[in-house]
Amino acid sequence: MGPRMSREESGQQHSDRETTGDQEKVSVLVVDDHPIVLDGVTVALSNTPWIAVAGFARSGREAVTAVELLRPDIVLLDLRLPDMLAPEVVRELRAHRPGVKVVIFTAYPEHAALNAALDAGAHAVILKDTERSDLVDTIRRVNAGERVISTSLEQDVNILLAKRLKERGLTRREYDILRRMAMGETNPEIAEALGLTRNTVKTYVQRTLEKLGARNRIEALTRANECGIL
Repeated sequence: MGPRMSREESGQQHSDRETTGDQEKVSVLVVDDHPIVLDGVTVALSNTPWIAVAGFARSGREAVTAVELLRPDIVLLDLRLPDMLAPEVVRELRAHRPGVKVVIFTAYPEHAALNAALDAGAHAVILKDTERSDLVDTIRRVNAGERVISTSLEQDVNILLAKRLKERGLTRREYDILRRMAMGETNPEIAEALGLTRNTVKTYVQRTLEKLGARNRIEALTRANECGIL
Protein backbone atom coordinates (compact mmCIF):
# COMPACT_ATOMS: atom_id res chain seq x y z
CA MET A 1 0.00 0.00 0.00
CA GLY A 2 1.44 3.36 -1.01
CA PRO A 3 1.12 6.81 0.51
CA ARG A 4 -2.39 8.23 0.68
CA MET A 5 -3.69 11.74 0.24
CA SER A 6 -6.03 13.12 2.86
CA ARG A 7 -9.75 13.17 2.21
CA GLU A 8 -9.71 16.90 1.65
CA GLU A 9 -6.89 16.62 -0.90
CA SER A 10 -7.85 13.44 -2.75
CA GLY A 11 -8.12 14.01 -6.47
CA GLN A 12 -5.55 16.81 -6.54
CA GLN A 13 -1.82 16.99 -5.88
CA HIS A 14 -0.75 19.37 -3.13
CA SER A 15 1.48 21.81 -4.99
CA ASP A 16 0.45 25.23 -3.76
CA ARG A 17 -0.18 26.11 -0.15
CA GLU A 18 -3.83 26.57 0.71
CA THR A 19 -5.10 29.59 2.57
CA THR A 20 -7.73 30.03 5.22
CA GLY A 21 -8.90 33.61 5.37
CA ASP A 22 -5.66 35.64 5.15
CA GLN A 23 -3.55 32.86 6.70
CA GLU A 24 -1.65 30.28 4.71
CA LYS A 25 -2.31 26.70 5.72
CA VAL A 26 0.59 24.55 6.89
CA SER A 27 0.51 21.16 5.19
CA VAL A 28 1.44 18.12 7.28
CA LEU A 29 2.32 14.58 6.19
CA VAL A 30 1.62 12.02 8.94
CA VAL A 31 3.90 8.95 8.99
CA ASP A 32 3.02 6.08 11.32
CA ASP A 33 2.43 2.35 10.84
CA HIS A 34 -0.51 2.21 13.27
CA PRO A 35 -3.93 3.07 11.73
CA ILE A 36 -5.33 4.19 15.10
CA VAL A 37 -2.55 6.73 15.50
CA LEU A 38 -3.01 7.97 11.94
CA ASP A 39 -6.74 8.43 12.47
CA GLY A 40 -6.33 10.11 15.85
CA VAL A 41 -3.70 12.57 14.67
CA THR A 42 -5.68 13.35 11.54
CA VAL A 43 -8.76 14.23 13.57
CA ALA A 44 -6.72 16.36 15.97
CA LEU A 45 -4.98 18.31 13.22
CA SER A 46 -8.03 18.64 10.97
CA ASN A 47 -9.78 20.58 13.72
CA THR A 48 -7.10 23.28 13.44
CA PRO A 49 -8.09 25.80 10.73
CA TRP A 50 -4.54 26.69 9.64
CA ILE A 51 -3.34 23.06 9.30
CA ALA A 52 -4.05 20.85 6.28
CA VAL A 53 -3.29 17.12 6.52
CA ALA A 54 -1.67 16.50 3.12
CA GLY A 55 -1.63 12.73 3.42
CA PHE A 56 -0.39 9.62 5.19
CA ALA A 57 2.41 7.06 4.96
CA ARG A 58 2.97 3.85 6.91
CA SER A 59 6.66 3.23 6.25
CA GLY A 60 9.88 5.10 5.60
CA ARG A 61 9.81 4.34 1.87
CA GLU A 62 6.21 5.50 1.57
CA ALA A 63 7.15 8.70 3.41
CA VAL A 64 9.96 9.47 0.95
CA THR A 65 7.59 8.93 -1.98
CA ALA A 66 4.85 10.99 -0.35
CA VAL A 67 7.10 13.95 0.44
CA GLU A 68 7.95 14.27 -3.26
CA LEU A 69 4.33 13.85 -4.38
CA LEU A 70 2.56 15.95 -1.75
CA ARG A 71 5.30 18.50 -0.92
CA PRO A 72 4.31 19.03 2.74
CA ASP A 73 5.72 21.76 4.97
CA ILE A 74 5.95 19.45 8.00
CA VAL A 75 6.41 15.69 8.36
CA LEU A 76 5.14 14.18 11.60
CA LEU A 77 7.35 11.08 11.75
CA ASP A 78 7.03 8.03 13.99
CA LEU A 79 10.41 7.17 15.56
CA ARG A 80 10.02 3.44 14.89
CA LEU A 81 8.92 2.29 11.44
CA PRO A 82 8.95 -1.27 10.07
CA ASP A 83 11.37 -0.73 7.17
CA MET A 84 13.82 2.08 7.96
CA LEU A 85 15.57 3.61 10.96
CA ALA A 86 14.43 7.14 11.86
CA PRO A 87 17.80 8.84 11.12
CA GLU A 88 17.81 7.32 7.63
CA VAL A 89 14.22 8.44 6.98
CA VAL A 90 14.97 11.98 8.15
CA ARG A 91 18.00 12.20 5.90
CA GLU A 92 16.09 10.86 2.88
CA LEU A 93 13.17 13.23 3.44
CA ARG A 94 15.45 16.25 3.63
CA ALA A 95 17.42 15.09 0.59
CA HIS A 96 14.26 14.82 -1.53
CA ARG A 97 12.69 18.00 -0.15
CA PRO A 98 15.37 20.19 1.49
CA GLY A 99 12.91 22.69 2.95
CA VAL A 100 10.76 20.15 4.76
CA LYS A 101 10.74 20.19 8.56
CA VAL A 102 10.55 16.92 10.48
CA VAL A 103 8.89 16.44 13.86
CA ILE A 104 9.62 13.11 15.57
CA PHE A 105 6.44 11.68 17.08
CA THR A 106 7.17 8.92 19.59
CA ALA A 107 5.84 6.86 22.46
CA TYR A 108 9.42 6.13 23.56
CA PRO A 109 10.94 9.25 25.16
CA GLU A 110 13.67 7.07 26.66
CA HIS A 111 14.78 5.72 23.27
CA ALA A 112 18.40 6.62 22.56
CA ALA A 113 17.61 6.80 18.82
CA LEU A 114 16.12 10.24 19.39
CA ASN A 115 19.66 11.65 19.45
CA ALA A 116 20.50 10.13 16.08
CA ALA A 117 17.25 11.40 14.54
CA LEU A 118 17.92 14.93 15.78
CA ASP A 119 21.50 14.78 14.54
CA ALA A 120 20.16 13.70 11.14
CA GLY A 121 18.16 16.92 10.91
CA ALA A 122 14.86 16.48 12.77
CA HIS A 123 13.53 19.76 14.11
CA ALA A 124 11.51 18.61 17.10
CA VAL A 125 10.45 15.74 19.32
CA ILE A 126 6.96 15.35 20.74
CA LEU A 127 5.42 12.48 22.68
CA LYS A 128 2.36 10.62 21.42
CA ASP A 129 0.47 11.15 24.68
CA THR A 130 0.85 14.92 24.45
CA GLU A 131 -2.15 17.22 24.51
CA ARG A 132 -3.56 18.27 21.15
CA SER A 133 -2.77 21.91 21.94
CA ASP A 134 0.90 21.06 22.52
CA LEU A 135 1.09 19.13 19.25
CA VAL A 136 -0.42 22.04 17.34
CA ASP A 137 1.89 24.52 19.10
CA THR A 138 4.95 22.43 18.22
CA ILE A 139 3.94 22.38 14.56
CA ARG A 140 3.42 26.14 14.64
CA ARG A 141 6.84 26.79 16.22
CA VAL A 142 8.70 24.39 13.94
CA ASN A 143 7.04 25.92 10.89
CA ALA A 144 8.25 29.31 12.12
CA GLY A 145 11.82 28.00 12.20
CA GLU A 146 12.26 26.92 15.82
CA ARG A 147 13.87 23.70 17.01
CA VAL A 148 11.64 22.29 19.74
CA ILE A 149 12.92 19.83 22.32
CA SER A 150 12.82 20.21 26.07
CA THR A 151 16.16 20.47 27.88
CA SER A 152 15.13 17.77 30.34
CA LEU A 153 14.24 15.33 27.55
CA GLU A 154 17.52 16.01 25.75
CA GLN A 155 19.47 15.43 28.97
CA ASP A 156 17.61 12.19 29.69
CA VAL A 157 18.31 10.91 26.18
CA ASN A 158 22.02 11.72 26.47
CA ILE A 159 22.27 9.93 29.82
CA LEU A 160 20.47 6.88 28.47
CA LEU A 161 22.62 6.79 25.34
CA ALA A 162 25.81 6.88 27.40
CA LYS A 163 24.51 4.02 29.54
CA ARG A 164 23.59 1.83 26.56
CA LEU A 165 26.87 2.47 24.78
CA LYS A 166 28.72 1.44 27.94
CA GLU A 167 26.66 -1.75 28.20
CA ARG A 168 27.70 -2.71 24.67
CA GLY A 169 31.30 -1.57 25.10
CA LEU A 170 30.90 1.00 22.32
CA THR A 171 32.81 4.27 22.31
CA ARG A 172 31.28 7.59 21.32
CA ARG A 173 33.30 7.53 18.10
CA GLU A 174 31.96 4.07 17.27
CA TYR A 175 28.46 5.41 17.91
CA ASP A 176 29.11 8.29 15.52
CA ILE A 177 30.18 5.78 12.88
CA LEU A 178 27.10 3.64 13.57
CA ARG A 179 24.80 6.64 13.36
CA ARG A 180 26.20 7.61 9.98
CA MET A 181 25.87 4.03 8.79
CA ALA A 182 22.18 4.27 9.75
CA MET A 183 21.91 7.37 7.55
CA GLY A 184 23.14 5.30 4.62
CA GLU A 185 26.60 6.86 4.33
CA THR A 186 29.47 4.91 2.79
CA ASN A 187 32.90 4.60 4.39
CA PRO A 188 34.35 7.40 2.21
CA GLU A 189 31.42 9.68 3.12
CA ILE A 190 31.86 8.91 6.83
CA ALA A 191 35.60 9.55 6.56
CA GLU A 192 35.02 12.95 4.96
CA ALA A 193 32.33 13.96 7.45
CA LEU A 194 34.39 13.02 10.51
CA GLY A 195 37.80 14.02 9.21
CA LEU A 196 39.19 10.48 9.33
CA THR A 197 41.03 8.31 6.83
CA ARG A 198 39.10 5.59 5.04
CA ASN A 199 41.21 2.90 6.68
CA THR A 200 40.45 4.32 10.12
CA VAL A 201 36.73 4.28 9.37
CA LYS A 202 37.01 0.71 8.10
CA THR A 203 38.66 -0.29 11.38
CA TYR A 204 35.95 1.44 13.43
CA VAL A 205 33.21 -0.25 11.40
CA GLN A 206 34.79 -3.66 11.93
CA ARG A 207 35.14 -3.10 15.68
CA THR A 208 31.55 -1.90 15.91
CA LEU A 209 30.28 -4.98 14.09
CA GLU A 210 32.30 -7.25 16.40
CA LYS A 211 30.96 -5.57 19.55
CA LEU A 212 27.38 -5.94 18.32
CA GLY A 213 27.98 -9.53 17.26
CA ALA A 214 27.03 -8.66 13.69
CA ARG A 215 28.32 -10.04 10.40
CA ASN A 216 27.47 -7.03 8.25
CA ARG A 217 26.12 -3.49 8.36
CA ILE A 218 22.46 -4.44 8.05
CA GLU A 219 22.73 -6.88 10.96
CA ALA A 220 24.63 -4.29 13.02
CA LEU A 221 21.94 -1.66 12.46
CA THR A 222 19.21 -4.17 13.32
CA ARG A 223 20.91 -5.11 16.59
CA ALA A 224 21.61 -1.48 17.47
CA ASN A 225 17.94 -0.72 16.92
CA GLU A 226 16.85 -3.68 19.06
CA CYS A 227 18.95 -2.53 22.00
CA GLY A 228 17.77 1.08 21.70
CA ILE A 229 20.97 2.67 20.43
CA LEU A 230 19.48 3.64 17.06
